[in-house]
Amino acid sequence: MTPFRIFVIEDDVFYGQLLKRHLSLNPDNEVFHFETGNACLQNMHLKPSMISLDYRLPDISGMEVMKKLNAEYDDLPVIIVSGQEDISTAVDLLKEGAYDYFIKDDNTKDRLWNTSNKIRENLLLKNQIDELKTEIVKKYAFGKIIKGNSPAIKRVFSLMEKAVKSKITVSISGETGTGKELVAKAIHYNSAQSKHRFVAVNVSAVPKELIESEMFGHEKGAFTGASSRRIGKFELASKGTLFLDEIAEMDLNMQTKLLRVLQEKEISRVGGNSVIKIDTRIIVATNKKLADEVKKGNFREDLYYRLLGLPIELPPLRQRDNDVLVLTKYFADNFCKENGFDKKEFTNGAKQKLIKYPYPGNVRELRAIIELAVVLADEGPIDESHINFNSTDSLSDFIMEDMTLAEYERKIIKYFLEKNDNNVVETAKRLGIGKSTIYRLLKEKGL
Repeated sequence: MTPFRIFVIEDDVFYGQLLKRHLSLNPDNEVFHFETGNACLQNMHLKPSMISLDYRLPDISGMEVMKKLNAEYDDLPVIIVSGQEDISTAVDLLKEGAYDYFIKDDNTKDRLWNTSNKIRENLLLKNQIDELKTEIVKKYAFGKIIKGNSPAIKRVFSLMEKAVKSKITVSISGETGTGKELVAKAIHYNSAQSKHRFVAVNVSAVPKELIESEMFGHEKGAFTGASSRRIGKFELASKGTLFLDEIAEMDLNMQTKLLRVLQEKEISRVGGNSVIKIDTRIIVATNKKLADEVKKGNFREDLYYRLLGLPIELPPLRQRDNDVLVLTKYFADNFCKENGFDKKEFTNGAKQKLIKYPYPGNVRELRAIIELAVVLADEGPIDESHINFNSTDSLSDFIMEDMTLAEYERKIIKYFLEKNDNNVVETAKRLGIGKSTIYRLLKEKGL
């Protein structure tokens, strides 16, 4: 563990050693005593975590030391310890960036002790947050968050790499379940905005009466129920990324207000008069084609061009070649690890069944299918019987098979006969064909 280094800059040798001994009572502290300002500056390679600085020194003033430290070392806490009670001096030092200002008295060493403990705790917390941020960045590395090596997904990776190099607005489109929010998070956590928040808003889930307050915030008393000030999503995402999912569902009135915010780069809370400057990156997503929504009159054309930025279209899973099997292994291995299961193998029959299915729910649907298959397989490998598709009529497991029309006809009728307990009347009604057709097939095709 890196020690918490404290510099005590004090020209009174006895007093400086007193402070050093007191602060050294904590075994986590490593305390150095210097008698001059220049001695402090010459030893900054030791990287102190905190400095106790006497204001009056024999070589240079505490103010000069403060200025030099601020010019080279960001966020280094400097506590001024002075024998004079001069309010204006204290104010000037605090303006210059001093962490605190203590008057030398009998309580100074205890106040310094308490302050050092507080700074050390804050530093530990900051380090933990930095470590978590590093882990998040690793988690959202393109190749980890989005699995696949098909040409279609490689094109997406290429566009994502371009997106992280600037703050250009990104518009992500794709069918439900293709991973639009995952792509948005990967862009954020690999960009310069990663040090700040990623804030997501599902536009379709917010009532249109509340969307303005949700986005821009409101002041106390702005409307019935506004019992206190609320910070909106734009402010929360300051210097970070605001992800607007299902942007096509935003009503026209709110679209107008959003356009103005994007143009002016400022907002006003509902019920407030003050203007708040914003510096927020925007990423939007939709499962609709915004250009078509513009033609239909459902989306403002000027806002469409404002949001278009760098367009990224996510391919449906059925267009991603063998990515199905890559994702299958990834989901199965993860689910086994999370639940303490041994890794599962897939039979060739199971793999073929997975490849042929069209996945209307895309990657999200595949994950659900694989997790269920792992549970159903118990101790053995996963075979065809463990692969269950949940489309409307459960026909999707064979509609992609390479068969003639007559073979499809036979299989479909057989399926519905089994579903209706061999009731010909119900089957004919369900398929919209005559009973005689079914009786004929029963006789000719041996159903």
